[in-house]
Amino acid sequence: VVVAGVLQHIEEAGVHSGDSACSIPPYSLSAEIVAEIERQTELLARALEVRGLMNIQFAVKGDEVYLIEVNPRASRTVPFVAKAVGSPIAKIAARVMAGEKLADLPKINRDIKHVAVKEAVFPFARFPGTDPVLSPEMKSTGEVMGIDSNFNLAFAKAQLGAGDRLPTTGRVFVSVKDSDKPRILGAVKQLTDWGWNVVATGGTADYLAGAGIEVERVNKVAEGRPHIVDRIKDGDVQLIFNTTEGWQSLQDSQSIRASALAADIAYYTTAAASDAATQAIGALRSHSLEVKPLQDYY
Repeated sequence: VVVAGVLQHIEEAGVHSGDSACSIPPYSLSAEIVAEIERQTELLARALEVRGLMNIQFAVKGDEVYLIEVNPRASRTVPFVAKAVGSPIAKIAARVMAGEKLADLPKINRDIKHVAVKEAVFPFARFPGTDPVLSPEMKSTGEVMGIDSNFNLAFAKAQLGAGDRLPTTGRVFVSVKDSDKPRILGAVKQLTDWGWNVVATGGTADYLAGAGIEVERVNKVAEGRPHIVDRIKDGDVQLIFNTTEGWQSLQDSQSIRASALAADIAYYTTAAASDAATQAIGALRSHSLEVKPLQDYY
């Protein structure tokens, strides 16, 4: 059994894997967790007697690894991993399925010195009125890859490839569900340290102010004008962090996401992606993006 790659999703379980950005190698998993994933992968492959490709989805909470599903087939991840590590994975798998032994085929080198990030491409701009919030229902229609020496720059390139140009200065609007407030705090504080201004709706504004962050309170749409959608349409907002919980919250914030889409503003609907975007902005502030042939990475 050969594990061709272990990828870490940026969005948590609950977002369709095809819509979630992911990185190879994993950007925050410990070596112990990766080793446990590889151990379980080999056991599953042998128990299911798979000859050829298979992909497995795991969920990690704390130090526990949970199995979500096993697919005894290739997936759209195969060409991404092949490009990231520089090995013809599909070709090797096809030869194994035809009867050749893995031991007789080229070795797959996973010891790469770079990071590759896959980002989903969405058709929202072509369908006015579509709500761009991510969910278990797959909405993406393609994907792109960003590759660089570290995760933050690779993520920034992936965003650019997907059509989202990350701003390095401006005003960020933050409205997140209660469970995400502690998780988003570090990212917002980092942005303010870089000179960003912060606007937020009621509960989020109170939380950020209580943590010592200077924040401007703005009305929700239902609270009357001038509200956040007015600010977005006026060009006062350059970045949006907006997470929801429950049907009513989802409905209340739909106009925010629609306005961001119409104004071509970078928006993130999960705490994990918001944090990754913040770190990518930091990388863009201190580094210029460089381009070189894919072959130079191997």
